[in-house]
Amino acid sequence: MDTLTDPVALTSATTTTSSSAVPTIDVEKLTEEVKESSAFLDDVFSQVGRVVVGQRDMVERIMIGLLTGGHCLIEGVPGLAKTLTVKTLAQTINASFARIQFTPDLLPADITGTIIYNMHTGQFTQKRGPLFANLVLADEVNRAPAKVQSALLEAMQERQVTIGDTTHQLPDPFLVLATQNPIEQEGTFPLPEAQLDRFMLLIKVTYPTASEERSMLDRMSTLEVPAAREVTTIEKVKAARKVVSQIYIDDRVRDYIVHIVQATRRPRDYGLGELAPLIEYGGSPRATLSLAVAARAHAFIHHRAYVTPDDIKAISLDVMRHRVSVTYEAEAEEVSSEDVIRRVFEYLPVP
Repeated sequence: MDTLTDPVALTSATTTTSSSAVPTIDVEKLTEEVKESSAFLDDVFSQVGRVVVGQRDMVERIMIGLLTGGHCLIEGVPGLAKTLTVKTLAQTINASFARIQFTPDLLPADITGTIIYNMHTGQFTQKRGPLFANLVLADEVNRAPAKVQSALLEAMQERQVTIGDTTHQLPDPFLVLATQNPIEQEGTFPLPEAQLDRFMLLIKVTYPTASEERSMLDRMSTLEVPAAREVTTIEKVKAARKVVSQIYIDDRVRDYIVHIVQATRRPRDYGLGELAPLIEYGGSPRATLSLAVAARAHAFIHHRAYVTPDDIKAISLDVMRHRVSVTYEAEAEEVSSEDVIRRVFEYLPVP
């Protein structure tokens, strides 16, 4: 059995690591720690499943964002339970939740906060905006003008906002879940590639299956709407983050991650010359880091203390689809960035 999937062999491999490589890790001890600290996730998924039918992939990816501090852009047509999913997840972990409806007349102060003059006291007071929450749903983010999008993205990057002459730290954890509608482009301000790169994951939400939609109909047709209950706390999520950062990534898997991203930039060097005319820009270094971080969280969600190539493949499209830009030639041939990424995975050897 390969050392990447065998915990016993993995323990042996890590103890023989040279001093210049990854430090020695007690995988058996880490495995127990991962199982203990990730146990609450099963309860979270179960509670969300009581309210939201299907959409397990979306829930897992949002949880990956929460466990890593990586913001998510959720793309899907209206009515796919995007808002309901985020709100329900916030209820299960007792986190503060805020929803901001982005519109063309929105101002930066509407989301960050502003200074208000009190006529009775003759003093200025600061009013914090809806960004001061653990989970912030930026609904239809592409409907707001660029200055509002920039204010949001600055808060995402710096984890702080400035109101007047005072800088305020945002809550920890702080996660932005922005949504956009892919079918309506009239009256929108699309996010440029440089801003898209700030989102760790671009999650595409699809329609439910026939059986899921029937279950949804049966569940929601009664007067008593299902509700989720709190099953964990913010403190447990923050503690789980520390464990996620310790999950082991073998040197071969690290090389695999680097080669995936490099192949989108220099496809000819990897024997993928037919992709060169189709790629305008490959993945950024942030894509490399995001692949590793998201793969760790994916392994944690499945109660493993080490990352396998399957973890990389599972989250690759969500991490890479908005970071690989295709040319006009590719668009003419109806080749998307997802097609390019799948071709890279088909060709590169798996460690």
